Amino acid sequence: MPEVERLLPRFRGAHTQVLGISVDSIYCHANWAAGLGGISFPLLADFHPKGAVGQAYGLYLDEAGIDDRATVILDAGGTVRHASSVTPSGKRDIAELAALCEQVDRDWGRPLPDIAPPPGLPGPATLFVKNRCGFSQKALLARANLHFEDALPVRNVSEDESARRELVDRAGSDQAPCLVLGDRVIQESDEIVAFLVAHGTDIR
Repeated sequence: MPEVERLLPRFRGAHTQVLGISVDSIYCHANWAAGLGGISFPLLADFHPKGAVGQAYGLYLDEAGIDDRATVILDAGGTVRHASSVTPSGKRDIAELAALCEQVDRDWGRPLPDIAPPPGLPGPATLFVKNRCGFSQKALLARANLHFEDALPVRNVSEDESARRELVDRAGSDQAPCLVLGDRVIQESDEIVAFLVAHGTDIR
């Protein structure tokens, strides 16, 4: 997956939207991706009904209870142009897959809209969090996975009284997590994650 992340510009150049999918939950995906240094393309949870998407593509392994480690490339019309498996323990050649996507793009022969790089945050922002808070952890995982570590500083209101006072001054309370961008305040973790996703991925 880190190699896919590194080659995302090639996939975008081939008008290709990269999606990862497994039977794990979104929470497993978030922690796993953060452990790899961040995955900014979407990871889809084929969680319930378990393996339904894998079954639709003939890639669900019943005995193991997982989706196969496979790659399916669709063209812009939704036709499968490539499908391959390296088995659950195998390793993909990501550069080769990027080349296949480039070939599919050339074969399409008609103009397609460009996939622009993520827009990034619209201005200076601060993420306020607190200790022993699952909602704060969710926001921090999104920050890490979308590579916002440099652009989005974090202040911990549990450990820094000045951070707590700043949050109260800017947001009207010390509720965390809280994302503050100028005069805009986002205090629900799901809304924070959605905002970061909108500005940190190429999904539109």
